[in-house]
Amino acid sequence: MAMNIVVVANFDSMSAEAAKIVYGQIMRKPNSVLGLATGSTPLGVYKLLVEYHNRGMDFSRVTTFNLDEYVGLGPDHPQSYRRYMHEHLFSKVNINPERTFIPNGLAEDLEAECRRYDELIRQAGGIDLQILGIGTNGHIGFNEPGTEFGSTTHVVDLAESTIRDNARFFESIDQVPTRAISMGIKSIMQAKEIILMASGGSKADAIYAAVHGPVTTAVPASVLQLHPSVTLVVDQAAASKL
Repeated sequence: MAMNIVVVANFDSMSAEAAKIVYGQIMRKPNSVLGLATGSTPLGVYKLLVEYHNRGMDFSRVTTFNLDEYVGLGPDHPQSYRRYMHEHLFSKVNINPERTFIPNGLAEDLEAECRRYDELIRQAGGIDLQILGIGTNGHIGFNEPGTEFGSTTHVVDLAESTIRDNARFFESIDQVPTRAISMGIKSIMQAKEIILMASGGSKADAIYAAVHGPVTTAVPASVLQLHPSVTLVVDQAAASKL
């Protein structure tokens, strides 16, 4: 299955294109189940979704599942993904907080938390539309190179490159958690539709490998070549090697 590749000028156009897809999904199915990502890539999308909401878009029946959360960070920690989602989206739209799911990074039994999370997704009927970014090493969610394609939600040890990439959000690299709970590759691939976004030249190699490289666990995003409905929204810098 060839991916649907949309190349746009810059970060803002990438955000607008992806937000339009999310908007269309919620308009078609008001009780959509969305898979959400964090980091800098989707920030523009969330900003636009808030604008759509301010113009009347209804989130009251939407359910969301985030891809991941750091192990050891509680929901109120400034760098937790629960806090990120609250600040950038949840607090600004009429979504029911009880329909927003993020792994519990403080769970005493992390393995049980992973199983619980997969079961919650199953009970919700699966994910209709999954938003993904991509790491410079080709990771999706926190599924680092080498992650089995059959993986469901699991605890991951973050790669050095990922810890370095995320250090900018913390006061020092020593504060970056070294582990996270992440939806697995199988969990992601079960979404009915996927949007993969990338912006900037630093992502060009990963995007090339994801689209044209062999399907290999060395580049987790390459598995998306096997998904029936993926839209890749990339700016010119990220698409420069395609």
